[in-house]
Amino acid sequence: INKLGGDAQAINPLNPVELVIDHSVMVDHFGEEDALEKNTDIEIQRNKERYQFLKWGQSSFDNFKVVPPGRGIVHQVNLEYLARCAFTKQDGNDTLVYPDTLVGTDSHTTM
Repeated sequence: INKLGGDAQAINPLNPVELVIDHSVMVDHFGEEDALEKNTDIEIQRNKERYQFLKWGQSSFDNFKVVPPGRGIVHQVNLEYLARCAFTKQDGNDTLVYPDTLVGTDSHTTM
């Protein structure tokens, strides 16, 4: 955007955005004590370019954070660490209040 003469900050999210990547649907190791760690390592290697892009996004935008795989299930991470119920934001002399929002990509995240 900067190269084209635009303002890169114009695409910075106005509200906080958190992307939780909880787990892959592919399982290579199971029934082993360290299966979770092994599967997470394989997941990161398989999707290295994707995760590098997300890491870049997190460092390039003020309101974008990524929770990488292996940190917990999205429901738990959202409830215990991310959910705020309501946000406040100053707009001149006014305080704006707006609700937290959750978008899930499966059948049960948003329940």
